[in-house]
Amino acid sequence: MRNTARWAATLGLTATAVCGPLSGAALAEPAAVPSGLYAPSALVLTLGHGESAATATPERAVTLTCAPTPSGTHPAASPACAELRSAGGDFDALGAGSDAVCTREYAPVVVTVDGVWRGKRVSYERTFSNECVKNSYGTVFAF
Repeated sequence: MRNTARWAATLGLTATAVCGPLSGAALAEPAAVPSGLYAPSALVLTLGHGESAATATPERAVTLTCAPTPSGTHPAASPACAELRSAGGDFDALGAGSDAVCTREYAPVVVTVDGVWRGKRVSYERTFSNECVKNSYGTVFAF
């Protein structure tokens, strides 16, 4: 009889733990859904000094979310998202500014981008010859 009571108590507690979240607040109205459909765009950008991401230690990292609205820890999220949209999400299409004047100093800086752009997985790495050259490629890499 004792085992049956222990088994019944265990079953009752398990049922409460599993079914409990299905009552009350969980059955309330669903969360507000955005009025328009959009594919998610959320990226993590890192920066390190070195030849490649495999050998460089990340020194800075920022987040950039472009959909539904520009946000994140990127210092210029709105312009960066606008640049990415105009480039169709192609990081290689982001070009150096014509008015950028940089030295020919070689102090390699590597930038990585990982995340999702308009619903598609993105993984990108680029090495710039120095910090000035990196910043000349627009707002996306200027962090």
